[in-house]
Amino acid sequence: MERGQRADLFRSQWHCVIPMAPGTLLSDAQAMFAHGVEAVLGDRLIIDSVSFDETAMLIADHSIRKDSFDRFVVVGAGKASAAMAAGISEVIRNHLTTDSGLDFPVIGHVNVPQGCHRDLPGITIQEARPAGVNEPTVAAIEGTDRILQLVADAGPRDLVIGLISGGGSALLCRPSPGISLDDKLTVTRWLSSHGADIVALNTVRKHLSDVKGGGLLRANRAGQFLTLVLSDVLGDPLDLIASGPTVPDTSTAMDALAVLDRFDPDHQLPHVVREHLKQAADHPASTIAATDHSTFVLGNNAVAVDAAGITAEALGYNHVMHCHRQSEGDAESVGRHLADLTLTMLQADPAVHRQDAFLSGGEPTVSLADASIRGVGGRNGQLVLAAYARLLELNLTDDQWSRLAILSGGTDGEDGPSDAAGGMIDGDVHRRIMELGLDVHDAMRRNDSHGFLRQVGGLLLTGPTGTNVCDIRIALVDHPKHRRHST
Repeated sequence: MERGQRADLFRSQWHCVIPMAPGTLLSDAQAMFAHGVEAVLGDRLIIDSVSFDETAMLIADHSIRKDSFDRFVVVGAGKASAAMAAGISEVIRNHLTTDSGLDFPVIGHVNVPQGCHRDLPGITIQEARPAGVNEPTVAAIEGTDRILQLVADAGPRDLVIGLISGGGSALLCRPSPGISLDDKLTVTRWLSSHGADIVALNTVRKHLSDVKGGGLLRANRAGQFLTLVLSDVLGDPLDLIASGPTVPDTSTAMDALAVLDRFDPDHQLPHVVREHLKQAADHPASTIAATDHSTFVLGNNAVAVDAAGITAEALGYNHVMHCHRQSEGDAESVGRHLADLTLTMLQADPAVHRQDAFLSGGEPTVSLADASIRGVGGRNGQLVLAAYARLLELNLTDDQWSRLAILSGGTDGEDGPSDAAGGMIDGDVHRRIMELGLDVHDAMRRNDSHGFLRQVGGLLLTGPTGTNVCDIRIALVDHPKHRRHST
């Protein structure tokens, strides 16, 4: 696999607007990122995981007899769910279509972000929120109501297939009675801007919803329910991915109240939210009725990082990979640590090391600046700025700057409220920053990574990828005997 070929593949698939010269460290980093994303595309995972033989539908070591159902009901929500729906549609039609037509009818509804639409027979793909705005909308509620109605109307000879992926919490939305959409938006924005991780955020969202926390499964009347999951939560806790609509909830309303006590100690959030949670604590939701239900995680952050690592090895790098299984803390600390690891690689013995790569996966948090000074950017951009600021503190030589590259990107192609997946730096980006006299600490203070990196060609621009398994970070180092000159 040649470096130039990998860079060309990256540009053609993800439409990177900053052409990278073949053979540069950043082109290698982009190729690794691209292959990580490709490995967790929803349609590919479904096609690789689901099949049929003469008598049954097969998923991993699980089988569902074809004579046990008469119809497929496909429902779901998330950034990867349109691709997952396309995959399940292709598998069904490839295996179950005869000369007389499709053996089993397929109906369904899936909520996805704008830009993810697919035309699929029998399945409505609804673009239920704008691209880059990961918040519930009126359209998402309307689509969720259709999904709830589909499973409620299903019968004992129906097989429901739930397609759940990251971003599903915003797209699968039915506020509890007494809770408005504005209430949910206020709570979500508050928690996100005050550094709450996905565990804390989804713990609260589940207890303000009629569909999350097992609500979709409670509404189900089908004879069988199969959930296929693409995980965006570290460690793959099923009750937190998309806020767990099809699995029993392991948290309580008291847990949700504890989250609010932590992040809203002065009770600035709407009074109705706490009152609802207190009532829910006194009157827990009904248990989920017995049903034939199975859940499978088809892809996650580890799959993406592993695929990126395979590309690193093919490109000749000594590589180390690490996937976090729980929250990492704030993005700036993660970025500084990544810079320190990069320095360690720069200082390695070139007689032993040709090229070094450190690849990691995770999802840090960001505490947002006040709206009056806040710029545009997300956790990956903030992480890259922090890594760059730390490298400046380390007083690298020009030679060392020419031998490093750092990239951090969200696998969904969205980094906060921006059109970038994340950011990247190398010696050339550093030189442009110096020439323009930009202040990285000011950009970090204002959460303006997008504005800062846009000026110097440091944005990672992919467009919506159609998947979502947290973030991939890559640090690369060339050693003197193997140095490549960028153009």
